[in-house]
Amino acid sequence: MGGKEQEYIQEAFDTNWIAPLGTNVNGFEQELASYVNVKAASATSSGTGAIHLALDLLGVKTGDKVFCSTLTFIASANPILYLGATPVFIDSEETTWNMSPQALEQALIEAKDNNALPKAVIIVNLYGQSARMDELMALCTEYDVPVVEDAAESLGSLYKGKHSGTFGIIGIYSFNGNKIITTSGGGMLVSEDEQLISHSRFLATQARDAAKHYQHSVVGYNYRMSNIVAGIGRGQLKVLDERITQKREIFNRYEKAFSSVEGIMMMPELEGTFSNRWLSTMTINPEKIKITPYELIDVLDAANIEARPVWKPLHIQPLFANCEFYPHSKEKAVSEELFANGICLPSDTKMTIEEQQRVIDVILSTV
Repeated sequence: MGGKEQEYIQEAFDTNWIAPLGTNVNGFEQELASYVNVKAASATSSGTGAIHLALDLLGVKTGDKVFCSTLTFIASANPILYLGATPVFIDSEETTWNMSPQALEQALIEAKDNNALPKAVIIVNLYGQSARMDELMALCTEYDVPVVEDAAESLGSLYKGKHSGTFGIIGIYSFNGNKIITTSGGGMLVSEDEQLISHSRFLATQARDAAKHYQHSVVGYNYRMSNIVAGIGRGQLKVLDERITQKREIFNRYEKAFSSVEGIMMMPELEGTFSNRWLSTMTINPEKIKITPYELIDVLDAANIEARPVWKPLHIQPLFANCEFYPHSKEKAVSEELFANGICLPSDTKMTIEEQQRVIDVILSTV
């Protein structure tokens, strides 16, 4: 916590507004929208719920297809299934680890030829790094397919000076406990389309019609953020820039420490972008270093240091075994290589320099 959160929480108690309504909810939405420079935002109980709402707002239904980045947490794709639609997974490319424009173009060409263009494309900004938005947005514009930008991990990141999460028709942020700022659990939809955001609030509060009695004409959800949780978010926003600075310092210390090790490559930062470096991640070249990420994770675990593999691509998850997948090229699937060779390092802003140095020392003595 940053220290200011309790003031907003106390205000919610003092005014007796603890439900999914109140000054903190309104304030958090306005302040977040202002921070990322969009017209409107709607606070939700989770980032997953926000993606679900976004797809519903775009009319996704049973039988539709939705294209989605494959190298991501499963929450990016589960809402596709909630609506009875079918995910189609798009591979990564090396310069961002995010959606490959080359793979997306191939998928769109084939979809158009089959008269089965997707209802939406979910582009994920992995570990704080923006995808190649110029190329991806140009393709989606050409084929007239709306973009939902999953910026759950990239709040505060920039692509050519513009905030991550503000390129698609709808952007999504997450405030889960592990994100760069947290409300313990929560999310946010953002958009330049104020009517779309207004309708999202309607759907998120059980889609209750304007009547004195309880009347409902469409399916709704219970997805609005509580006034208490929103108070935490308002306090957290005040330290977001500080958190980004801390995250980047952590990443830079790793990068400097491993710069002389042939075979270790930290996650790249695309030219013209600014990553919040939510997680410090790297890959190990198996031709240069004869230890796998899993073996290194075990070594770190033995030293009481937690590390993890990068996300397992969704197209090789058992749940999505029958889904289509478009690789970056015929020769290789970049996401599978990143999964095989990638590792997420301790990145918590509470970690001291001495604690990080111990992580570095263990890795250097092992590789």
